[in-house]
Amino acid sequence: MARLYAETDFLQKIGERFEGEYTLQFHLAPPLLARPDPTTGKVKKMAFGPWMLTAFKWLAKARGYRGSRWDIFGRSEERRLERALLAGYEADLAALPAKLERTNLGDAIALASLPEKIRGFGHVKRRSMDAAAPEREALRARLGLI
Repeated sequence: MARLYAETDFLQKIGERFEGEYTLQFHLAPPLLARPDPTTGKVKKMAFGPWMLTAFKWLAKARGYRGSRWDIFGRSEERRLERALLAGYEADLAALPAKLERTNLGDAIALASLPEKIRGFGHVKRRSMDAAAPEREALRARLGLI
């Protein structure tokens, strides 16, 4: 996300749409700082000022560290779940050709398309992952992948 602000014409577009004095504020839930609301359990977003554009530039430059031992965000629960989800998807796709028949083509396509339903970040992504899990298991059972 950081590169979208740092490496695009974001500021130019903002300047074209707004006149006069304005201040940018970014409402974020950084993985290392954000805490869940005690009542709802949802992570509370925090407001950050225009200085975040500088932070976004640094984060965009640090993109090369993703997946390495220096990736501080890679150890978060969310990132671990994402990697597990990807590994499961790749395993499903690898096993699928051996089970593919004319009669189960629809289920195979549904299983291969399931990641399209998983969107968002943070608790939004987690909710869509949780919603997709029973459908994945049902499709895997019908395809004989379990």
